[in-house]
Amino acid sequence: MQLQLKQWGNGTGIRFTKEFLNRAGVKVNDTFNAEIVDGRIVLTPEFRHRSLRERAAEYNGQLNLSDEPDRGEPVGNEVW
Repeated sequence: MQLQLKQWGNGTGIRFTKEFLNRAGVKVNDTFNAEIVDGRIVLTPEFRHRSLRERAAEYNGQLNLSDEPDRGEPVGNEVW
């Protein structure tokens, strides 16, 4: 993808298509670390802890926090 650096208010910016950002797994307002490596600009998404609501959304909002998970029958010398 070829992009052009543009004036944006008092700063400078690059615009990415929604499809490009989706493929990269990032979204609007994500925070990035920027560095120059071997003459290239490298953007790395900053790690961000997700809220319980965001994590639940991955499971269609159905988090089962009250039931103990089924670990199967004992194997070997385990004591239950």
